[in-house]
Amino acid sequence: MSPISRIHHPALRQKIMSAEAAAALIPAGAHVGMSGFTGAGYPKAVPAALARRIERLNAAGENFRIGLWTGASTAPELDGALAKVHGIDMRLPYQSDPTCRAQINSGQMQYIDIHLSHVAQFVWFGFLGHLDVAVVEVAGILPDGRLIPSSSVGNNKTWLEQADQVILEVNRWQNPGLEGMHDIYYGTERPPHRQPIPLVRPNDRIGEPYLHCDPAKVIAVVETQLPDRNSSFAAPDALSRRIAGHIIEFLQQEVSRDRLPKELLPLQSGVGNMANAVLAGLNEGPFDGMTAYTEVLQDGMLELLSSGKLLSASATAISLSPAAMDDFNARIDFYRERIVLRPQEISNHPELIRRLGLIAMNAMIEADIYGNVNSTHVMGSSIMNGIGGSGDFARNAYLSIFMTPSTAKDGAISCIVPMASHVDHTEHDVQVIVTEQGLADLRGLSPTQRARVVIEKCAHPDYRPALLDYFERALREAPGKHTPHLLGEALSWHTRYLQTGHM
Repeated sequence: MSPISRIHHPALRQKIMSAEAAAALIPAGAHVGMSGFTGAGYPKAVPAALARRIERLNAAGENFRIGLWTGASTAPELDGALAKVHGIDMRLPYQSDPTCRAQINSGQMQYIDIHLSHVAQFVWFGFLGHLDVAVVEVAGILPDGRLIPSSSVGNNKTWLEQADQVILEVNRWQNPGLEGMHDIYYGTERPPHRQPIPLVRPNDRIGEPYLHCDPAKVIAVVETQLPDRNSSFAAPDALSRRIAGHIIEFLQQEVSRDRLPKELLPLQSGVGNMANAVLAGLNEGPFDGMTAYTEVLQDGMLELLSSGKLLSASATAISLSPAAMDDFNARIDFYRERIVLRPQEISNHPELIRRLGLIAMNAMIEADIYGNVNSTHVMGSSIMNGIGGSGDFARNAYLSIFMTPSTAKDGAISCIVPMASHVDHTEHDVQVIVTEQGLADLRGLSPTQRARVVIEKCAHPDYRPALLDYFERALREAPGKHTPHLLGEALSWHTRYLQTGHM
């Protein structure tokens, strides 16, 4: 045992071994649940050792592959390492790795894209098959066997409960001050025995700070001191600032109309540079006393907490730039009083989202003129990342906002199209669409009314005349006038791009 070991349970200390020895305990064909959510809290040593083992065995003529289940996306040391050796047969519920993406889109890897709130209960119900092994990173093990969660919770509670065998990575890189930041709720039951979840405010604590695992199931403990993938965010550019400005102006109008309280309602923000730009705009904006109930805490949330604009934030993971992580570690006591990290079946729970009345802000790939949103597929059939939690929040939020630049690929692609090439969020779940051109409030509008507003407010001027022409001709020629489409050319923009490189 290392002199600075965080493994204080005597029986589990006896199970300390190398990552290679632990990886050798994972059988071919196993369903393996690994920790990790947006580059935070994922196991770092065992997946790499498993990838090396798979590479050796497959070179010798074996066909060693596993089913890989996580909380959400992970990092190159996990997804990338296993994908590069063709070690993943089935991936779920979300990924953002370029090697995984290429194999999924070439048909070499199966992929199930699932609402993140559904994953845990799908496993409880047996919908996904049996979970054989869990590989979970923790920040420490207490003398009584309780586990201190690390920088993400995700589906770890479910993996530890449902797996036949467990491998723990105890990572000394994770700040010991994380202890006490988590709220692990063990009150979920299967229908028909479910009870209401007793959470009424975003910062409520309804569980306990620790994860539980039967020590008899633990087959290996691996000590590590390896960092999370902390990626830098681009500074907000002019386009992102314009999108943020439209959203903040809209929220101010909602407050003035008494549709929102002056401190707003709890915020949910997707992951990425654009979402971070909106948070930066809120930090400069007129709102005080805000709260957040979201999936992931990014730099912008930390800045809002530091400024006092945001009173508290609930999430399932922390995904920060290196500079923000340094600040988080240096002021962990400050943040522990204001941040709650929960299992993702609670952070993304539809009933809680509806009851708390969230303002959901998520990115999209494209929207059509009637308000259907594609957030997962490029040109209809190639997966980008996945739906993640956007569906959990969009369908149940008080306000459902989707945002994107109006064009992509230097103007070759319009992100506002006649018909979305893939639909993740139907027109019934989308209330607001925003681009740098403007904001379309779709509430209370019929499909044809929505089309005019989306074209006028959100489409790029280079594409606006063609969109309006399509819509006017569809109004005249389509057999039905409720949601008029010219089916022979509704997807012609995408076809033209695939053929010519320009819509």
